Amino acid sequence: MDKMRSMEVFVRVVDAGSFTAAARQLAISTVMVSKHIAALEKLVGARLLYRTTRSLSLTEIGIRYCDECRHILQLVEAAEKGAQAMRATPRGTIKLSTPAAFGGHCLAPALADYLARYPDVSVELELSNRAADLVEEGLDAIVRIGDLKDSALVARPLRPTRMVICAAPSYLARRGTPQTPADLGRHDSVDFQHWRRDVRWRLKGMEPGAPLPVSRLRSNQGPALRQAALAGLGLVMQAEVVLADDIAAGRLVPVLREYMPEPRPMHLMYPRDRQATPKLSSFVEFVVDRFGA
Repeated sequence: MDKMRSMEVFVRVVDAGSFTAAARQLAISTVMVSKHIAALEKLVGARLLYRTTRSLSLTEIGIRYCDECRHILQLVEAAEKGAQAMRATPRGTIKLSTPAAFGGHCLAPALADYLARYPDVSVELELSNRAADLVEEGLDAIVRIGDLKDSALVARPLRPTRMVICAAPSYLARRGTPQTPADLGRHDSVDFQHWRRDVRWRLKGMEPGAPLPVSRLRSNQGPALRQAALAGLGLVMQAEVVLADDIAAGRLVPVLREYMPEPRPMHLMYPRDRQATPKLSSFVEFVVDRFGA
């Protein structure tokens, strides 16, 4: 017998005052009502009801057990209503992980519009350049840059990530402007600690083993490298969206544009669920509309 169903039948019997009335309300037979009660009494190892031809009453154990059954059934009903409400309108918390550049400079400012549109939704945003595991870390979505491996996740394309090499006008006035990748060996740079420099600084037309710029500062934080470049310490290579305002204001000057690698693909990824929650569906729709390819 289904334990939850038996509890429901038991409470209905108590409220209705008889097996017959409970059976009529539940649209089942009186025999089935008796089986449910017997199953519960066997489960708890004690009689729950005193029943005669004219009356029905609870035993001492039955009184306590009935109260507990009511509480359990109320919790189940509340859980079901809560789940239905979450599928009816966007609500709850969206947990996602994105690359630091995109998440910090593009997505985070845009989230103000999304959260204003959906006041019952909140967002937990992790900015990290590591490859987060959506399933193991309990995330709703991730943004990933680069070619995708085979995955069970849905991948929606976003605008590709374009890199740019820049330097402050003061640095270029002091050291000159590189005209081709061959000039890089005569320059200084500021780099991310996790870069493989021989891969990241590999530009179009660059010969294997060609000299790379001398790394004067390495950091795991992009804003620190940006500030160092603004101070004239050396060349910096970062996502164009991060440096766009500095380029527009003339604080940084792009160089070697025609030699930059092709933009890298970027995707919003989330589980393949036939019954996606409104919060996730609304978030995916918003991000793809705002940043889609």
